[in-house]
Amino acid sequence: MVLTAITKVLTTLEQAETLLNLSRSVDPGFFPEWQGPLPPLTEAEEARLDRLRARYRYHRRTGHLAEGVVNLIVLSPLLELAGFYDPPFQLRAERSISLEIPPVSPELEGQVLQGRLDFLVVQGSFWLAIVESKGTDLNLEDAIPQTLAYLLASPPQGQPPAPTPLYAMVTNGGQFLFLKVMRERVTSTVSDYDLSPFFSHLPLGNQLYDVARILKGLGQRMIPSPV
Repeated sequence: MVLTAITKVLTTLEQAETLLNLSRSVDPGFFPEWQGPLPPLTEAEEARLDRLRARYRYHRRTGHLAEGVVNLIVLSPLLELAGFYDPPFQLRAERSISLEIPPVSPELEGQVLQGRLDFLVVQGSFWLAIVESKGTDLNLEDAIPQTLAYLLASPPQGQPPAPTPLYAMVTNGGQFLFLKVMRERVTSTVSDYDLSPFFSHLPLGNQLYDVARILKGLGQRMIPSPV
């Protein structure tokens, strides 16, 4: 058996759609989970998110931040605020994959942009892809094909043959993007997917509010309903 790195096969959305039997949804109501209604934030939570954004901006203004720093000052506090560190959620680390993106400008001719995706799984239905760039910032769009592949990689067991919604958040600490795949249980059937807008620390308003509310909403969806 010849094993080929996923990043060598899936580098564009076109490749992901063809090889994974995916189709970008054209239904505006396909991905309401990032739009609302979303859980509210308390004043204390908003104040905490304001501190997280200010802290990120302070450290980022002097240069690139390593993954460990991003986890400490942004990601870990954000996941804690959203409730993903507490029951009934279970977190587990998955695998890391490397990204090699061809240069898109003459200034980078002869160079290969490198990065790494670390995947973290929450309850099997929500994946977190953490992008760490090497030497330069990578566009989060470059991580979408691989993230879609990992969402489809491990079919859930013991569930009825019905479409299954799966979610992911891709982040480099400075930008955040949510993905949804409605996975079909029949392998020959096309699975639909869609993306949220990008959220970042750059606008005047604190878009971490939106990210935290979306995470809270997804968390509520993943909690099993009482019988």
